[in-house]
Amino acid sequence: MKQILQNARSGDLEIVDVPAPMPLPGQVLVRNEYSVMSPGTDRLSLAFARSSLLSKARSRPDLVRQVVSKWKVDGALATYRTVTSRLEVPQPLGYSSAGIVEAIGVGVTGFAPGDRVACAGAGYANHAELICVPENLVAPVPAGVSLEHAAYATLGAIALQSVRVGDPTLGEIVAVVGLGLVGQLAVQLLRANGCRVLGLDLNDLRAKQALDQGAEWAATPASLPSTWKEEATGGHGVDLALVAASASSAAPLQLGAELCRHKGRLAVVGAMPLEIERRAMYDKELDLRMSMSYGPGRYDRSYEELGNDYPLPYVRWTENRNLRAFLSLIDSGSLHLDRLDTKLADFDQAVTAYDDLVSGRSETLAVAFRYEQKISHERTLSLPTGERTPTDALGVSFIGAGNYAKALLLPMLDRRKDIHRLTLVTATGASARRTAEKFGFSGCGTNPEAVFKDPNVGLVFVATRHDTHVPLAMRAMDEGKAVWVEKPVALTPGDLEVIAREVVDRDAFFAVGYNRRFSSHARKVRSFFESRSGPVSIHYNVAAGPPPRDSWSMDPIEGGGRVIGELCHFVDLANYLVGELCSSVYARFMTADANLDDSMIAVLGYPDGSSCTLEYVAHADPRLPKERFEVSGEGKTARCTNFRVTELSGRRRFRSLSQDKGQANQIREVVEAVQQGRPSPFTIDEIVNVSRVTFAMLESAATGAPVIVEH
Repeated sequence: MKQILQNARSGDLEIVDVPAPMPLPGQVLVRNEYSVMSPGTDRLSLAFARSSLLSKARSRPDLVRQVVSKWKVDGALATYRTVTSRLEVPQPLGYSSAGIVEAIGVGVTGFAPGDRVACAGAGYANHAELICVPENLVAPVPAGVSLEHAAYATLGAIALQSVRVGDPTLGEIVAVVGLGLVGQLAVQLLRANGCRVLGLDLNDLRAKQALDQGAEWAATPASLPSTWKEEATGGHGVDLALVAASASSAAPLQLGAELCRHKGRLAVVGAMPLEIERRAMYDKELDLRMSMSYGPGRYDRSYEELGNDYPLPYVRWTENRNLRAFLSLIDSGSLHLDRLDTKLADFDQAVTAYDDLVSGRSETLAVAFRYEQKISHERTLSLPTGERTPTDALGVSFIGAGNYAKALLLPMLDRRKDIHRLTLVTATGASARRTAEKFGFSGCGTNPEAVFKDPNVGLVFVATRHDTHVPLAMRAMDEGKAVWVEKPVALTPGDLEVIAREVVDRDAFFAVGYNRRFSSHARKVRSFFESRSGPVSIHYNVAAGPPPRDSWSMDPIEGGGRVIGELCHFVDLANYLVGELCSSVYARFMTADANLDDSMIAVLGYPDGSSCTLEYVAHADPRLPKERFEVSGEGKTARCTNFRVTELSGRRRFRSLSQDKGQANQIREVVEAVQQGRPSPFTIDEIVNVSRVTFAMLESAATGAPVIVEH
């Protein structure tokens, strides 16, 4: 299928062939008939992407601070890899479309193939022939509404939510400042609500167009008669100023405040600095209100991705209900989209339409792209690689390519010349194609079955979201593949036992992304204590940073949280350093709400008397190294700081050129073991023990008692 993509580094646009997406659970697969390009949002996006790195940094100082912090902790090389991998991710464009349902994912109940629907959401309702959209971002289109008009539903929901936030009542006078697409739609909505409307815009043409939308008065700020307030409002001012402009200054907001009456209301939906003179607000005691995009549910992963609706009696107008309400207003004749200054273009002209927008050659309010009916549903694509590898080289495929995989695993795998990089699979076709091209894979796709059914694939990397690790690893083993699965192995004890039995019964090659035991620093520390006859004491401190808000990794079903999903790394390293499997755990959270602060202290016990005190701290000083561990025993101590510097009693300090967490060594040893028919670097007992220890941590924290870990 075809999709328009933007290069995040240069801002260049292109329409490319990418694998068709597959609907995940809770998603709807839609064949787009129309999608809408919104000049306001898209112009800002293009301008940012086409700016220099210095300009990007100036406009996003928050990201600059993150880069500087990572540089100090992880070093230049790791920071460079992360930043460049982010800049090379192709950016999908578009967030408002309409089409026909092609298929539904597991759990979808409100739609069926053949339904006419409107779709919303950046990253979902893209300019593409086929899209996958979560159910709560899809709305049915009434029979009397054309799909061309339905494609504007997202923009309509934004305008509708801004009107709701302003809370206008019948007969009130409202000023709409900024008459782009959202502003013009707001004029129609306010008129349908029984309000008298003043439209204001710097562009005289836009002001005149507002009269066609139902505005009673319209002008540029400079041409508004000085007597207007007296004549129209009896000198009091407007009841509500709805600011829908996009600007680099707060002038539109200031104008709205000047127009308001005493105790009036300011509703802001446009993008601008919120800098306004205090007296303008203070003297009139104005009420400032912010409109959050499409409505309640926006930016809430539980609502948008997981499909958890808000109960109607308590949240009357969610973003989905706003979409439906806007479509109903079109159907009833209360709104007239044919009055808007919009343009229709074929999708293959999308790049030209964007160029016209940025250059100023086009001043239309919006462009609706029309799609052809012939669409490729292929979920795999072959790509030219131009590489020559030995005919007996190991065939490797990759499922999942998030930030970690693209910054570390794939570049390290790319250095090996003794493997065939066959197929790379991700959830979105655009990411699959770009990543596969960059790292020399001969094919890309969105369906993992293409990997499992390929007889040339010998080793499969599974680097997807945590809840998919077990089923994907099981399918790979079903087809006789060697498996590398990223941590954690499983999210529940039941799933852990199932996959462990399969590994044993099939005598399968199974490796997990516990990379720290492969670090040169970890190996030097273990070697330092290799001849010990007594126990050792390990103190492991992790400055983890606060839990990521609204991240899938914190979801107990999808990600398992950081105890299961991240502490497993440190448990495996402790086991490796001791040389035994952990036999007991005592743990407690340091706060009452682990969703806000999942700091944990855990004490791991070992059969030989060794122990590891693991301190996982969410709110430590961010300048601290992320990881520090110290091992002591028999009069000796080894101390490692962030896998960059290791100090051994009585020996010279060992320092690596850059942070070495062991990924490169692990990839080399796993690939060579598969090539040579040797066992995995991990035993199944080691793998199972690590997960059981993390489960025991949660159990101990919940009960307040130590937990024995069965072997």
